Parts: sequence; structure tokens; C-alpha cells
Amino acid sequence: MPSLSLVSLDGFPMVKPGDDLARLTLDAMAAQDLAFRPGDVLVLAQKIVSKSEGRLRDLASIDPSDEAIALAKETDKDPRLVQAILDESTDVVRKRKGVLIVRHKRGWVMAQAGIDQSNVEGGEDGQLLLLPLDPDRSARLLRQEIERQTGTAPAVVIADSFGRPFRNGTTGVAIGAAGLTSYMDIRGERDLFGRELKVSTIGHADEIASAASLLMGQAAEGRPAVLLRGLPATGDSPASDLVRPIEEDLFR
Repeated sequence: MPSLSLVSLDGFPMVKPGDDLARLTLDAMAAQDLAFRPGDVLVLAQKIVSKSEGRLRDLASIDPSDEAIALAKETDKDPRLVQAILDESTDVVRKRKGVLIVRHKRGWVMAQAGIDQSNVEGGEDGQLLLLPLDPDRSARLLRQEIERQTGTAPAVVIADSFGRPFRNGTTGVAIGAAGLTSYMDIRGERDLFGRELKVSTIGHADEIASAASLLMGQAAEGRPAVLLRGLPATGDSPASDLVRPIEEDLFR
């Protein structure tokens, strides 16, 4: 019978700007007597990728614009935070008290442009953590470095937590990927009764991210890396393929 295993890489240290994520991952795996095999998938939380890339911004250094100040009053948010959100976004999608949904520069529609302060040193008036500049590139470079150090190239998925407009709760979503097919188009294939599939597409990398988030958690678990083993091998396409083009957005 097909089976799938997920193992959290425990003992991962607090990541700092400039840290070598490949080395930290391999050290964590060695401590659990694990080694990469062909077909493995490494899922990393966005936070540790952003931290390693120095994607931090001091809240105290931000001078909010008039637009940010006005929007902060509408949403009951810190004007400096709102300015940081605007700087990472192309447009505001929805707003109300306590909520600011934007379209990120990389196309994601999300709360606060993915900017976060949870599990970031410095307290409420300290640093903001931004998303990686190019998560697909981050995944690709990490995969290459692991292959250089070990001879094996696992697929890599960078996972973040997204809310959804028509359902409560956040779930894991892939914002970066390398070494697997992120978006599967199976239109033209047949179902159990021989009928041709007309509209079926699969967010493959998102499903992987969501599965890994069950082990990662959302609070103080301290498990930012998960090894997934047992998936059939697929091709190689970026997580950016999962972003729906704005002209196909039916809910704007």
C-alpha cells in the first residue's frame, strides 16, 4: 500500500541572518540519524528562510506616509507597520478594523503582506520579518547546496501560513519550491469510470506544505523543518505557478 512519512527535524537552533540553512538542516538530520534519500522532500518554514536572508526591518526606523497613517486609522494598526505592508504590496484588496488584506509584490493575496512579529526577537516595538525576496530562488539554492554537500538533491518547499477568504483558520501554503511539480494539471486524464477530467488541477506543493504544518505548528513548537518521504517523484516547477493570474480572479 502507498504510504507517506513526515518527520520533524528537532533541535533546530534559532536562525540568524547569514546562517547556512543547508548546514543547519544536515546537522539536525545527523542528530536524528537521518540522511537524505532520492525522492525526499524538505519543507522549511518561511520564517527561518527569511531570517537567514536577513529579511528584517526595524519598526522604529519606519516613517509612515499620509496614506499609511490614514489606513492605520481605518484598520486600527500601527502606522509604521502599515507602511511596511504597503512597501511590500501592489494594492490593498480588503480592509476593515483589525484586517488588512493586500496583494503582495509576488502576487499572493494575503494578510499584512506576510509581515510578522511572532517568533521574532525584539518584542512588539522591535523588528518586522518580511517574506523572502524570491522564495523559489531560495528553495532552488538550498537544494543545490544540499546536493553539493551530500550528493543527494531533495525537493525543497518553503511553507507559510495563509488565511482563506471563505474558511476559518490558517493552513500551510507553499510560497517557494524546487525539485518537484508545484502545480499539476491533470485535465485530459480519465477518472475511474473513464470520463475525461475537464477542470482538475492540483496544488501539489500546497498539499505538501499543509501536511508539514501539522508537525511545524503555529506557535512555540520550534519545529521549522520537516522531512517528507514516500511521495512519487514528479518534475520541477516553481511555487509561483500556483499564483492565480489577476485577470482570472473571479472575486475582485
